[in-house]
Amino acid sequence: MSDAPPDPAERPTDPAHPADAPAPAASVRSRRQTFTRWAPLISAVIAVATIAADQLTKLWAETELTTERTPLLGDLLGLQLIYNPGAAFSIGEQFTWIFAVLAALAAVAVGVIAYRTRSRAWSVAWGLLLGGAVTHLADRLFRAPGFGVGHVVDFIAYGNWFIGNIADVAIFAGAVLILVLSFLGLRMRPAAPEAAPDPAPAPSSSSSPQA
Repeated sequence: MSDAPPDPAERPTDPAHPADAPAPAASVRSRRQTFTRWAPLISAVIAVATIAADQLTKLWAETELTTERTPLLGDLLGLQLIYNPGAAFSIGEQFTWIFAVLAALAAVAVGVIAYRTRSRAWSVAWGLLLGGAVTHLADRLFRAPGFGVGHVVDFIAYGNWFIGNIADVAIFAGAVLILVLSFLGLRMRPAAPEAAPDPAPAPSSSSSPQA
């Protein structure tokens, strides 16, 4: 009787878990991504920071700036105080209340998505969008000339194109981050584990009785 070890080529393998099978691409990609149950809290912190930065800089702008432009980078960037009743580029000035409704809907939608997100990267993007939407809504609701028709304070002048604020910067950054994360194929939540196939029944070793 020979006690030689079995040939590795003849070693049985488990078809459900092949030893040398490469890891699926989706599995490798998910390892590079950090999921956490604290992601909604990250979004909330970023949103609060965005709101605070936006409102404090608007308060400073109303105190220190005038309608005369103060150049920072020549004609490319400057500071100029305006009160905007419309959207970007002062579009829709006669429909201020519509922008208040849109800001409220956006804040609710982004808040729900941020609450369901478990990805740190995605939580940053949703936090920026949520903060921008909420602070714009606050302007529409509580600034002059009245509830729901308030004018947004803008003071960052980009050449002769438009004048914005910190909330606009946050919304733009959040939108760009969403495009990048979508392009990279990163998930907002962990993928659901696939159900393992039922093991095949072992063949019976007993034989039927013979007559």
